[in-house]
Amino acid sequence: MMKNEQLAGHLSVAGAYTIFGLNIVFCKDIANEQVVSPMLLFTLRVAGAAVLFWILSLFVPSEKVARQDIIPLGLAALIGLFVPQLTFLKAITMATSIDTSVVGTLSPIFTMFFAFLFLKEPITWKKVLGVVLSFCGILWLILHSVRSAGVVTRTTPLGFALLLLNSISFALYLGAFRRLVSRYSVVTFMKWSFLFLTVLSVPFCARELAATDFAAWPADIRWEIGYVIFFSTFVAYFLIPFGQQRIRPTLVSMYSYLQPIIAVVISIATGLDILTWEKLLAILLVFTGVYLVIRSRAAA
Repeated sequence: MMKNEQLAGHLSVAGAYTIFGLNIVFCKDIANEQVVSPMLLFTLRVAGAAVLFWILSLFVPSEKVARQDIIPLGLAALIGLFVPQLTFLKAITMATSIDTSVVGTLSPIFTMFFAFLFLKEPITWKKVLGVVLSFCGILWLILHSVRSAGVVTRTTPLGFALLLLNSISFALYLGAFRRLVSRYSVVTFMKWSFLFLTVLSVPFCARELAATDFAAWPADIRWEIGYVIFFSTFVAYFLIPFGQQRIRPTLVSMYSYLQPIIAVVISIATGLDILTWEKLLAILLVFTGVYLVIRSRAAA
């Protein structure tokens, strides 16, 4: 039963990061069109996800959040959802694709540290070796595959700072709030998290929201925003805590390495890139590293 639970956790997190891999492409395209500001897109994401999670909650058993957990839940939403999503949406307007990918590779390293700090998750030689192997593999893959795309030709210092804050905040969320996430069902945790974020974000873009002519947006942008709201927010953020409850934080974070691999696969499939021995070696290093982390000793 435990192995089945862990398998479900691995599959759910892999599915979420596969969705995130496509999300990078769509968000970059939306940002390049410059018809939606990062704050407005963020508000549309969290408000849309809040509505969907509250509708879903009507079909599952009701669950009450303990009074002492309300503030920690709001803090988890702020650190794990508000900061990562908003910094990412803003950073992609200031950073090249390659710099976005490279800074993103640091997330598992931060997560390993926070899991040790908050959960007493041991830092074993297998875990360190696994993280280092995967880090080297994905860095090699990025440097041989990812090309700068869109209107951004160089990354600004603020862009780097936002990307770094993005990695650190989500790593902190995975390490510090696992026990809180495990205390409630995914639907309960997420419906309150996204309601909190909607209330927090609407005042920042209320004027822009009221003045926006949604019908004037190009059809492809509307479809891309629909993907971002439904798949990249509602579905993905259902899968992440589901997996978070079943596998260790460092493993959850290491699945972020799927994103550049997916980008390479898409590029090869569409004829924009070719499969080489360097790319195969890089992917082999990534999965070898993940395997070592899976086999490393866990906290009791």
